[in-house]
This record gives sequence, structure tokens and C-alpha cells, in this order.
Amino acid sequence: MWEFMVSLYNQFIALMLTFKATDVLDILVVSFIIYNLIKIVRETRAEQLVKGIVIILIAFAMSSIFSLKILHTLFTSFFQFSVLAVLIVFQPELRSALEHIGRSRLSKYWNNLSSSNNNEEVKFKQIKRGINSVVDAANEFQKSKTGALIVFERQTKLGDIVDTGTVINAEPSVQMIGNIFFNKAPLHDGAMIIRDGMIHAAGCILPLTKNNSYVSSDLGTRHRAALGISENSDAVVVIVSEETGTISVALNGIITRNYTRETLNIALEELLVPKVAEKNERIPIIPVIKKGKKNDNENP
Repeated sequence: MWEFMVSLYNQFIALMLTFKATDVLDILVVSFIIYNLIKIVRETRAEQLVKGIVIILIAFAMSSIFSLKILHTLFTSFFQFSVLAVLIVFQPELRSALEHIGRSRLSKYWNNLSSSNNNEEVKFKQIKRGINSVVDAANEFQKSKTGALIVFERQTKLGDIVDTGTVINAEPSVQMIGNIFFNKAPLHDGAMIIRDGMIHAAGCILPLTKNNSYVSSDLGTRHRAALGISENSDAVVVIVSEETGTISVALNGIITRNYTRETLNIALEELLVPKVAEKNERIPIIPVIKKGKKNDNENP
């Protein structure tokens, strides 16, 4: 036993002597990838698929150990096409992961470097004007209990969603937004898309959330559509309930509710208007909602 322990210790020391800084980097990168893969599949349908794959791998190992030739041959044939099968089965999760990478801080920093200060300042002023118009309109809708669904486009372009509605390209104002969501207007049932502070399109159809088991049964179609587009993109969605007048915000598949005019304005500015640092140094911002209250038990 002592000789075995000494031998194991000597092997460990020999291994550590060959350890390099690049090995540490390699381990950190692989750990980061595995951690994010677990985050992607956790609490989704992919989690059950992963469990099924693990069971198949265990069965394959058992067929090899106990010399089950027919079963082993079947598994061997199956694994020849496993890469293609994984790409097909996990297509939604892979797409979500790639979109997440595209929305990373590195991507935002690259976009900041590719644009000039003057263009950014003009763009941010337009975005602020758009936010003010939406906030004022939402406040009026809250009083009159007018339903509204307003999507602020960010890094993820929503061209496929825009194609389902009518392109407007208009300067936002309370009157314009009010006319679009007037209950007898032809575009009031769909969503409005705000791009760079401008009303880009209206009457757009949004995908409904697929995570119905995690959504309160009290939430209506408008809220489920807001969750759906926030799950598939980095868009910020403002919802006004037609029944209660409650103002809500959907982001990353989560709805926060019970906003007032003031808290809605603060939240939208934090989410949509990145700060430009002094001396031309642009710093990417990770926005976080600090106001509002998550409450899925109220009526939509």
C-alpha cells in the first residue's frame, strides 16, 4: 500500500512538472464552455434530451462489457450519425447559444469601436426621444386601459418580425402611438417595433413563449407574445394590459410588472441608452432592470 501511494505521488509530481500556463488556460476555457452548456440546457426541454443521451451511452457501454453483439452493432451504427442527429435535435438551443455569443460584451465593444462619437450621440438622443414618447403613451394607456405591445429592438435584428407587419418609419409621439393602438385601428392587435428610437413597424406578429409550464395561467396572449420575443432575442418589450392597465416589461424571458411612469422611464433608459465614457472611451454596458415588481399572480 505504501509503495502504491509513493508511486501515485511520484506520478503526480511528474505530471505537475510538465504543467504549463497554456494548460491552465485550456482547462479554464473548457470549464467555461461546459458551465455555459449546462446553463443553456438547464430547465429546458434539452435537459430531458441530455438525460436520454446519457442513458443511451450507458447502454452502449453495457453492451460492450457484456458482449451483446447485436445491440453493440446497432449503437455503433447509430453513433456514426450522432453528430448530425445532435445538430437537428438541439437546433433551438444551439441557435440560442450562438445568439447569446453575438450579444456578448465583446460584440458590443466591437460595435462601439466601429461607430463614431457624433453618430452615437445623435442615435442616443433619438432613442431617448423614443423612450419618452413610449413612456408618456404607456401612462395614457394605463389610465384608459388600452392594450399595447411595444418592442424595442437592440442588437438582435427583428427583420423577420417586421415582415409580418407594416413598415412605418415614423418619428414617435404620443399621438402617433395612440393612433396605432386605438382599439378600432387596423394595426392595434399586433406589436410595434421601435428601432433606434423610431417607430419602424406596427401590426407585427410575435412568437408565443414555449415555456408555458413556467408562465402564470392569468397571463394573456399579449404577455405570452412579449415573453416569446424576449426569449428569442435581446429585445425589451413594454406591455400594457387591456384588462387592468398594468404596465409590464419583458426581458430575457422574464416579466416584471406594476411599473409607473417614473419607474418605466428609469428602466428603459438603463436598458436602452448606454453611457458614453469621457475621452472617447466607450464601455459596453450590461443593463439590469432595477425597478418594477415581478408578479405573475395578477390578471393581465
